[in-house]
Amino acid sequence: MPIQQQNLPKSQEAASKKEIKTEQKTGIASFYHNKFEGRKTATGEVFDNDKYTAASNHFKLGTYVKVTNQVNGKVVYVKVNDRMGHQSRMIDLAEVAAEELKFVRRGTAKVKIESVPAAEGKRQILAQNAGEEQPKNEL
Repeated sequence: MPIQQQNLPKSQEAASKKEIKTEQKTGIASFYHNKFEGRKTATGEVFDNDKYTAASNHFKLGTYVKVTNQVNGKVVYVKVNDRMGHQSRMIDLAEVAAEELKFVRRGTAKVKIESVPAAEGKRQILAQNAGEEQPKNEL
């Protein structure tokens, strides 16, 4: 073992090896109907189909998630700010997010959903708002 690591207290050594745990689920995504535009969400925010938000009963409110369309590989980041009525669906996206995932015409899509750190989620949503291309695979 290198000398630098030998001098580290065990708690610091363990902390440096600690991995960030992310929650991952797969299921069916749908998107909000326009009739919800302007209504309050579970967090009190006003729903806007042009913002990168979503409803889910499977992730905590305020969680940022990376949603991947399993058919075409398209990726979008959203913030969970509402609960949903469809128990058979995993997530209900704002229309802008469904458009990026290319499933608006079909209505639903099979997706993989991964929770991400808030800083990453916020950064990616800002990039999406700016129209920047998202990297397909990150570490």
